[in-house]
Amino acid sequence: MEEIIKEAPSIEEAVDEALEELGVQADAAQYEVLDRPAGGGARVRVWLKPDYPRESPVEPAEDEEDELPEELKQPAVEELPELTEEELDKIADTAVAAIQAILAAFGIEATIDEYEGDEGEIILDIVGGELAILIGRHGRTLDALQTLVAASTSRQIGRRFPVVVDVEGYRGRRREKLEDIARRTAERVGRQGRAVKLRPMTSYERRIVHMALRDDRKVVTASEGDEPFRSVVVSPK
Repeated sequence: MEEIIKEAPSIEEAVDEALEELGVQADAAQYEVLDRPAGGGARVRVWLKPDYPRESPVEPAEDEEDELPEELKQPAVEELPELTEEELDKIADTAVAAIQAILAAFGIEATIDEYEGDEGEIILDIVGGELAILIGRHGRTLDALQTLVAASTSRQIGRRFPVVVDVEGYRGRRREKLEDIARRTAERVGRQGRAVKLRPMTSYERRIVHMALRDDRKVVTASEGDEPFRSVVVSPK
């Protein structure tokens, strides 16, 4: 796949989604805006530059081909302590207060929805208004917000407990998108018999890719490189 057409709420988002599916960085591609619908959004065409190296094989490091990727060596969520409802409410209230303080600094008014995740973690979803500033490019601002709120909450309550900060369900949508990219990449690797290196991702994003493909019988995944440019490489078995 050397070009793709994408539609999204903005030109930047459309280009980002196309780059993700192509598995390249911005400097490896060009784009043109095809349409700007009257109701908002943008439709763009993104294609690889003529001099971009195509399908360069990526060899696994010696003695690391069967090693469990770093992101899978630890569970996504630590084993949770037994807490009372009152203790859980205190943790959630402390995290909400931290988020509200940050929103106030940005001059943002929003609602914070609270619910329990699949593994018992507390999920706080910020909803309402123009909140793209809290997500940032590839979710980098949201990751920083997550780190800040988690650190503040742990310090105030004197214990660690998984609190996930989200913005209008972005993490759930992001997870689905990454899983789709992982499956498409695995199919491509299976067809072509060559390794494909995905764009640099955060540890959270890399783990999603590893988990999505861990039971695939045709490919194996590994992480390579140094932060913040660490990437997942999908290789044929």
